[in-house]
Amino acid sequence: MASKFGLAGGIPERRVRPIWDAIDSRQFKNALKHCTALLSKYPNSPYALALKALILERMGKAEEALSVCLNAKDQLYTNDSVLIDDLTLSTLQIVFQRLDHLDMATSCYEYACGKFPNSLELMMGLFNCYVREYSFVKQQQIAIKMYKVVGEERFLLWAVCSIQLQVFCGNGGEKLLLLAEGLLKKHIASHSLHEPEALSVYISLLERQSKFGDALEILAGKLGSLIMIEVDRLRLQGRLLARAGDYSAAADILQKVLELCPDDWEYFLHYLGCLLDDGSSFFLGNGGNSIYPPKHVGCKNLDLPDEVFDTRISRASVFVEKLMAECDNASIRSPHLANLEIQKRKLIYGKGDPGKLVEELMQYFSRFGHLACFTSDVEAFLLFLDDPNKSEVLEKLKGCELTSSSQTKALGQAITIFKVENLIGNMFSLPVCELEGLAVRMADMYCKNLPVSKDLDLQENMHGEELLSMACNVLVQLFWRTRNVGYLLESIMILEFGLTIRRYTWQYKILLLHLYSYWNCLPVAYDWYKSLDVKNILLETVSHHILPQMLASPLWSDLNDLLRDYLKFMDDHFRESADLTFLAYRHRNYSKVIEFVQFKERLQRSSQYLVAKIEAPILQLKQNANSIQEEEIKQTEENVLKNIEKRSLLPRMIYLSIHCASSSLKEHTEANGSAFDPKLSLELKVLLERYARILGFPFQDAIELVLGVSSGQKPSEALSSDLIGWINFVVFLNAWNLNSREIGFSNNDKPRPSTWHLVNSLLKKYIIEKMRSTGPLLSSPGGDLPMLVQLVTEPLSWHSLIIQSSVRSSLPSGKKKKKGGVTEQANSHHSHEIQDSIQSLCDAIKEVTEWLSAQINKLDDVKFETIFSLLQVNGEGQGPGRILHMFENLISSVDNTALGDRISQALQSWDAVEVARKVGAGQSSVLSQFLRICESKIKSLQALRTHL
Repeated sequence: MASKFGLAGGIPERRVRPIWDAIDSRQFKNALKHCTALLSKYPNSPYALALKALILERMGKAEEALSVCLNAKDQLYTNDSVLIDDLTLSTLQIVFQRLDHLDMATSCYEYACGKFPNSLELMMGLFNCYVREYSFVKQQQIAIKMYKVVGEERFLLWAVCSIQLQVFCGNGGEKLLLLAEGLLKKHIASHSLHEPEALSVYISLLERQSKFGDALEILAGKLGSLIMIEVDRLRLQGRLLARAGDYSAAADILQKVLELCPDDWEYFLHYLGCLLDDGSSFFLGNGGNSIYPPKHVGCKNLDLPDEVFDTRISRASVFVEKLMAECDNASIRSPHLANLEIQKRKLIYGKGDPGKLVEELMQYFSRFGHLACFTSDVEAFLLFLDDPNKSEVLEKLKGCELTSSSQTKALGQAITIFKVENLIGNMFSLPVCELEGLAVRMADMYCKNLPVSKDLDLQENMHGEELLSMACNVLVQLFWRTRNVGYLLESIMILEFGLTIRRYTWQYKILLLHLYSYWNCLPVAYDWYKSLDVKNILLETVSHHILPQMLASPLWSDLNDLLRDYLKFMDDHFRESADLTFLAYRHRNYSKVIEFVQFKERLQRSSQYLVAKIEAPILQLKQNANSIQEEEIKQTEENVLKNIEKRSLLPRMIYLSIHCASSSLKEHTEANGSAFDPKLSLELKVLLERYARILGFPFQDAIELVLGVSSGQKPSEALSSDLIGWINFVVFLNAWNLNSREIGFSNNDKPRPSTWHLVNSLLKKYIIEKMRSTGPLLSSPGGDLPMLVQLVTEPLSWHSLIIQSSVRSSLPSGKKKKKGGVTEQANSHHSHEIQDSIQSLCDAIKEVTEWLSAQINKLDDVKFETIFSLLQVNGEGQGPGRILHMFENLISSVDNTALGDRISQALQSWDAVEVARKVGAGQSSVLSQFLRICESKIKSLQALRTHL
């Protein structure tokens, strides 16, 4: 970078170069040494100070870096002798941005632009600041100012793009597009346009305003030549004609598109739609330019006269036949798919014959049945048929003589037949014995075709990999039908077997992740998730496979790592996305500008991102729930989506509950001696009412429900729809009532149990109930263990915090009190209620710890033979274990020549015993972590007794 500097803030380049060299090589101590020497000679140089701040920030000294940055900023504002240049400001901007003080960088640029109003360099820097702040209006204003100063087309387009962002992503109305259009018209009149992207922006403005005729006129004029690729110009013209309602002209243009690009399936659908006076496909997504174009579209216009339909569908058929005759590329699929679409349209209009569609499907299979995409290609056509015709297709496919010229093609066709059978629903209507035989055939086909992949690189997909995934799905279906755990174990075994042969198959890992999670082997599931090596945006799209299970688990350390890595990536991405946006401006790729901003906004609205933002502080609350000193926290309001609103309320409700409990006996004085704010109790009631509404009940009705369940007047299942939510509600209700004392007597003046008793009874009831319903983990996959973990780590933990706060409030405050008074009696009653609560919680958790210890001991005593006993083939040769037996036979007769060294060595390393041990060890690890949590809670509760 230093070579580009020249003079920066009056400092010669030779003095700056060593600093940047050290920074670039990450020798920050050396860089700081050089910078200190530089500052001794230029103590008031904002640029030298900015460099020092940058080095300090890279060294992790954020506070010092901010202090130095503010000093540099003061020098810029107060010292008229210093030189203000973009290099100084951009260096400050880097540091301010990293320290989350971008507003300060913006103010520096605003000051500089005010001092030097015609400096294009400074104005571009200020524009960059506004891009980072997503201040679309200010972007527009500074871009127009730059345009007026230098008259360059790019700055006008920056302004127009900023206006579009106000409309698409901000609060600007559609009328703003008229302003953008007027700016472009004026510029075109005097300067014309010179960039293809400029023309695209102009046409998109007109198209957004439904001015299709104006857009077509511009495209047909001199400006149309800016789009130099003919097929791109024809696609745009066809779309504009269709949206203008001129379907006949649009069909003619789209026919030319297909002649140039015969494999453009999306535009064939547009073409056929226009032939039938239906342009609706162009209105899907963003004017037909959706990022994910539809593979199949419906028909909106069914009112064509018969003779018109016949003529036009015949024209389409003739055109498709012509395309097929002219195509010499055997891999082009669209013309063949077009025949299927034509037959489907005939059926929709009541003119077709299902047999013709079946015939076309068979012809398509003969050409492309070996491709992995075949099933997704024909899915819409298959599902359009009735059940007898679907069955006919399946029978014909099974009766086909598979291609013998190529083993890989024959394998592909066989896999396709399995997929079609699954798609049309026949597979899972088979009897158990036939379904089991199907899984065996899939695994057998995989084993027999291993030699086909012997020469492939380890990172290349093996032929037939899908077969093990499909066999796994069949075995899982068998488990759900029979509840035989052996099928679940065998499904895990075959995926582990596949990963032994090729460890890069991510599909197997995802399936294993879910299977191990379901079987309460979450540590093993998390290990497979980590083996996916998820990075960058995949953290958003893949982590949802593991995050929900981790949130309900006792694996707090791993969950903390997962949340931390995910949130760090997301926060870094949001900061860096502005860099991409400004880069798109600089490279004049204005469609990307809008795409980047819209993607960033979609990502910010991600439900998973909001869940992670909420669950991260809740996890800290769980981890510190044994110590109230670490929980007295300050909470901020969070805007969240409705479906996670309930979770977002928890941190604030915990905070308020602690304060309400602390002030319950000290009459407006908290345990720490400060005055209690009655607004806290009122706020907690408001949140309780809101929480009850989320649970589906008015506040008073919710209170009556939990009281009814506690007293046995209502069934315990009444709370099962959201058990954790209801018990949390009861816990916070008790904390609020300790201060408000509004829940006391029923209408007939019979005393109700205290809300302390309400919490104690419900917590103990459901903890014991869920513990007993969980059953032995090895033979009871699924079960209520995650619910049991949540009951202990959430509502019980929050109740423990409230107890701690109440204990602290009951301790002597140092003032002598009159013996025998009302206050002392109240304190005595309060102390007994607290002791009862502690005893109730201890009793419940002790039962859980005893159960956990017994479960862990059972797992430690289990030998792998016991786990293998789940894989028992009955006397009729049926039951789980047949595939595993097949694998063992394969391993015992390995042919190195046929399979190659890599696959042969992988097979020899396969160890089914190790997989069985992983199941037991994974379950034992989960239980041990949970046991440690329970033991720590008992210890903290027993410690509270010493204060009473």
